[in-house]
Amino acid sequence: MIDRRSLLLGTLAILPVANYSKAFAQQGNAGAATLEAAFVSAARKPDGSFAVVLLSADGRLVREVALSARGHDIAVHRATASAVVFARRPGTFAVAFALDGRRQPVIFTAIAGRHFYGHGAFSADGRLLYVSENDIANARGVLGQYDVNAGFKRIGEFPSFGVGPHEIILLPDGKTLAIANGGIDTVPESGRENLNLDDMAPSLVLVDATTGTLVANHTLDAHLQRLSIRHLAADTNGTVWFGGQWEGDVAVTPELIGRAGRDSALRLIAPQAALGGALKGYIGSMAASADGRIIAASAPKAGRILYIDAATGEVRAQSDLKDGCGIAGVHDDVFAVTSGLGAFRHEVPGKAVIAEAALAELAFDNHLRKLG
Repeated sequence: MIDRRSLLLGTLAILPVANYSKAFAQQGNAGAATLEAAFVSAARKPDGSFAVVLLSADGRLVREVALSARGHDIAVHRATASAVVFARRPGTFAVAFALDGRRQPVIFTAIAGRHFYGHGAFSADGRLLYVSENDIANARGVLGQYDVNAGFKRIGEFPSFGVGPHEIILLPDGKTLAIANGGIDTVPESGRENLNLDDMAPSLVLVDATTGTLVANHTLDAHLQRLSIRHLAADTNGTVWFGGQWEGDVAVTPELIGRAGRDSALRLIAPQAALGGALKGYIGSMAASADGRIIAASAPKAGRILYIDAATGEVRAQSDLKDGCGIAGVHDDVFAVTSGLGAFRHEVPGKAVIAEAALAELAFDNHLRKLG
């Protein structure tokens, strides 16, 4: 019997590398910008085109970098004032750009037989970029290693120890990478179709950032096999928090948020009232407060943001924002939140919104990153 994935691979041709450089119009003199960029997000513009947008602290548009297709997450290295935006899964391009706009963007693409999963992370010194990728022929997750100083030349890879690696974060120790293996296999030929739901094996993995050596491998119990682990945040103790997306029967949707550490087992939160179904089975983004004491999780399909006490695992507060997904810790317990409807706001968990702006011309994508 030939399964869907085998059929697709049998007809899969290596996609030609598009001339992405044509997508970049002259960005203008970045030195002329009068507002300081504080946040960055991928977004869709009113004409249907895509860009990375840099925003001021109060949500005004500072600058944009055009994209040839939809972007997803952005890896930021503050010390070197550089960032990389990744194509949405299963895209094959990434764009590196200077936050001050003084250098032309650098476009690089996945090598033959690979596609990106929309996320990446810099090494502590900013010299390497790790990118979550799919080894398509072998349905195997890898982390591609790219030399920043060599124009993002791919210099190696190591396994993600799972299938469908999604978000990658560098832990506070600067030495360990956390990998959210979503467990879902995709190929560019079929777009976002999930090819292996019956065989999903999601996991949360820790690896040595230098050697790729496995440090910890946390898997889910059999009844949670369809909880795709997708997004990550780390608290002050280096505990890794994850948000998942349920691919199973809606009637038995489990809790979607959990945590694990180097030496602590994986466990889901246990709120007084079940939340997984109320959150529509979908967590879109995770973030930690500036002090690491609060973990935020967005549920855009439910229009809700959850705030969790990192010490106790208790849900501390919730807020409502239609299609709200992008979240970033700002300072103390203040968070910035964006939506697919152009909302940009600052809020404190359990308190009123303290500032809000509406950029009706923009539809923010899933992730928001703080620059400063």
